[in-house]
Amino acid sequence: MSSKVSVFSRGGAHFSFTDRWGGVSAAPYAELNLGGAVGDDPAAVLANRERAARARGLDPARVVWMNQVHGRDVAVVDEPWGDTREIPAVDAVVTARRGLPLAVLTADCTPVLLADPVAGVVAAAHAGRPGLVAGVVPAAVGAMVRLGAEVSRITARTGPAVCGRCYEVPAAMRDEVAARVPGSRSETGWGTPAVDVTAGVHAQLAELGVTDRHKSPFCTLESGDHFSYRRDRTTGRLAGYVWLD
Repeated sequence: MSSKVSVFSRGGAHFSFTDRWGGVSAAPYAELNLGGAVGDDPAAVLANRERAARARGLDPARVVWMNQVHGRDVAVVDEPWGDTREIPAVDAVVTARRGLPLAVLTADCTPVLLADPVAGVVAAAHAGRPGLVAGVVPAAVGAMVRLGAEVSRITARTGPAVCGRCYEVPAAMRDEVAARVPGSRSETGWGTPAVDVTAGVHAQLAELGVTDRHKSPFCTLESGDHFSYRRDRTTGRLAGYVWLD
């Protein structure tokens, strides 16, 4: 199946999220798995990353990936990691270098793409439940501001993620997360406790003063066009890309 590439652009900033189609990986990673640490054939992952980048007009060798660990650490970058540099264990990357694409991998967690085109600063963040509580998104915004971004100018886009109607958790966990991020409190479609990570991210962004915010309509668990760890366990990873002209 082919993938329809969608890129949202504003003021020289570009945002794009993948689905699972248009790649070369075999089941259970079919087709466009972009995650290199999920058990897929490394050659297939490299081929998929090249396809995804070139479909967006990007040089695959310049895409900056992360070693995501569900924390709040941020790396400020001005060049690709290259073949000899170890990719750091961070959950957000920020750059003021135009033409340097940043990428975030997910398969239920919330991918967060941020840009201030006027300042020429962009960020990509990985916000799962632990990262939401730890404050990875405020940390990413803070790093952007230190590079000259203004919160009032930031555009934020969150990609496909498990929704608050599907992310069932124990009541104690829901209460613990909601105590830190009240906007994340949710309930499943069948009436049990849940966490809405995307809603929590947007609540944090709103509290910071980011008003230009957009949510993907897709729930990864409900959508057969997207990878979902909670649904399938062994599966691929989606990617979100952000870059500036």
